[in-house]
Parts: sequence; structure tokens; C-alpha cells
Amino acid sequence: MQYLTYYQSPIGQLTLTSDGSALTGVWHANQQDFADQFNDNFEESDLLVFAKARKWLDAYFKGEQPEIYFELNPQGSEFRQQVWHYLRQIPYGKTVTYSEIAKEIARLRGKQKMAAQAIGGAVGSNPISLIVPCHRVVGKNGNLTGYGGGLDVKMQLLELEGVDLGDFYLPTN
Repeated sequence: MQYLTYYQSPIGQLTLTSDGSALTGVWHANQQDFADQFNDNFEESDLLVFAKARKWLDAYFKGEQPEIYFELNPQGSEFRQQVWHYLRQIPYGKTVTYSEIAKEIARLRGKQKMAAQAIGGAVGSNPISLIVPCHRVVGKNGNLTGYGGGLDVKMQLLELEGVDLGDFYLPTN
């Protein structure tokens, strides 16, 4: 059984999901992956893990750097799990590029190199946004690239964390 609850944040309503004990997702209202990935029936519930996640989100949106003290259980391949683990190591208020992550994941996997696009796919499929901070990943040369919640939300989150957005630019197609 899958469970969900809602959290009203300064960046809009978020949907939190759980397997009953761990947090499995934090989804933005406009994030298509949620509907695409989950066709199970969800039961709305007020689980302990949701209370802990709400407390974490409250602190985060106050500009604090809260510790994660509840279990996370994002579902994905071993490769994606490795990338998501890396994302959790990115410090608050810092950014890294897809290519920097690719170099580190290649090193960890004993490979000479890895495509930044492969990393982009894993980052883009992160089901636990904000808490697993995929918004801290940027393109090379300061390019602010995709975010499931939208680039405007990504910029708000980086700004909340004190990142100087003057160092970045929005891509033009």
C-alpha cells in the first residue's frame, strides 16, 4: 500500500508519499513524473514519517539547514540510487554541475568517464525533491537547467539557500 499527504509550501503544494514507514516521494504539483510513475491507489494518511518530513520542510523553508532524521526509500536502479546518494552530499547553498557528478560517479564505478546526460536522467528522475536536493545541480558554465518543479522554483530554492543567482543564466532555445 502507498500513502500520501499534502504540504502547503511557499513554492506551492507538495505531495508527500510513503510506503508506510519511509518517505518515498516529494512531488511538486506540476510534476508530471508523479502521475506517470504511480498508478497504484494511494491512501491519504497522517503517518509519523509525514510529520517528520513536514517538520523538516518547515525548517528548510525558514532558511535553516535541517538534518534528515527519517528514512528515505526512493525507488530506482542501482545507478540512480548512487546518483541520488551523491545529491544528498551536496552542501546547502552550494551547486555542482552534471559533469562534476559524472566524474565522481564514473570514479566510484571504476569507469574512465560517464556521460553527463546519463547523470541528468538520474537527477531528473529523483522522486524525493528538496530533501534529495536535485535543485542544486546546474549545467556547465552556470546554465540553470531543468527542474521538475520548474526553473522558477529552482531559482527560488537556490535563492532561499543564499546562492547568488547572478552567477547563473537561463538557457535560451
